[in-house]
Amino acid sequence: MSRLERLQRLLGGAQLSELRARLRSRYERGAGSGIVTLARLSETERAALAGLLGRPLRLAASMRIDIGALDAALRRGGLADSLHSALEMLDGPITDRVAERASLQDRWDGVHRTCEAQLATLLDDARGHGLLKRLAHSDPDIAAQLCEAAQCVLLRLPAAGMARSRLAAEVLGDAHALDAGRPVATLVLAALRRQRNRDEADDIQYEESARATWADAGVLVNELARPALFLNLPAAGAVLAQGEPGYLSLRALLRAPPHWEVAARTVFVCENPNLLAIAADALGRRCAPLVCTDGMPAAAQRTLLAQLAAAGAGLCYHGDFDWPGVRIGNWVMRRCNAQPWRYRAHDYLAAVTAADEYRRPLGADRCDAGWDAELAAAMQAGGRAIDEEVVADALLADLALGRLPEKRQ
Repeated sequence: MSRLERLQRLLGGAQLSELRARLRSRYERGAGSGIVTLARLSETERAALAGLLGRPLRLAASMRIDIGALDAALRRGGLADSLHSALEMLDGPITDRVAERASLQDRWDGVHRTCEAQLATLLDDARGHGLLKRLAHSDPDIAAQLCEAAQCVLLRLPAAGMARSRLAAEVLGDAHALDAGRPVATLVLAALRRQRNRDEADDIQYEESARATWADAGVLVNELARPALFLNLPAAGAVLAQGEPGYLSLRALLRAPPHWEVAARTVFVCENPNLLAIAADALGRRCAPLVCTDGMPAAAQRTLLAQLAAAGAGLCYHGDFDWPGVRIGNWVMRRCNAQPWRYRAHDYLAAVTAADEYRRPLGADRCDAGWDAELAAAMQAGGRAIDEEVVADALLADLALGRLPEKRQ
């Protein structure tokens, strides 16, 4: 009879499969040596262990076993070199889960060590690491490939009005590798957003679009969509859109940005295209420079505002007195270092009093204003939204003067 057949008779078979599984699990957890107490043993299991150790069978449901003594008994009997070896002979290789986890962690640490700057900052955060694991399907080898590709893209940024497909083709050899939803694109966008939040401490609750994030890095995606609307913006010795509303696409702003001559000048910013049209009708060429965010700024609007702020313009924002308007205001004030333009608590109270018949409900989705701690409370108490068009006369007076009203901004 072979030693495997003898081992099968002593420790094999279905009746002892649960006992073998318990013993194997200890090795898998890295706890296979020393003294082991096995509780809730069946009579068959106790008899098998007692026989291997040469002990008398007892009625107790638990047994204390010295694994070293069991190893020695198996060797003396010519059955196996150790209990570990015997269990592998009966049921196949035992995986050391502790060592396996340690090895896997070492591989993930290796991925992190290869990352630089922006990507490393992202992966230092638990959410960033979790994103990478999801994109890589928990495979560190795939993660390493994704990180290498993402880093190649990040090293090419900022671009100067390059199409996303061209960037993907030149850097990754696949014009669609940075399309929406592709793993490398997702990782690059996450790194760009994380870097912006870290640098600017931007805690505004605003989920910016991928297109706008790419635009911040000088990359064009659908560059003709939602162009920026403006009126009377001075640039390179001329005035663009003089007297009549004009548009600039993201493509134009990034590929051939105008030389804005707005240093130390007030540039007004409104939320609604209707107000800009009203200003063009009422003031034409006499209107102060005016830019429209057209709701929450998209890529073109963000780029134009950033260029004007970088050129030294003093941006002043007014929006609807409603919660979306306040959110837009938070974004513009934070990102562009803008001032409020008739957009404080006392301005809301004055507007509510003057427009008593205006009854658009405010809604319940409150948003506090970062520039005025009293504004949200005043709006909530008033319970009504006030659109920009309702206060157009006061705004037009400021646009005609080209500056904010004194003291009551």
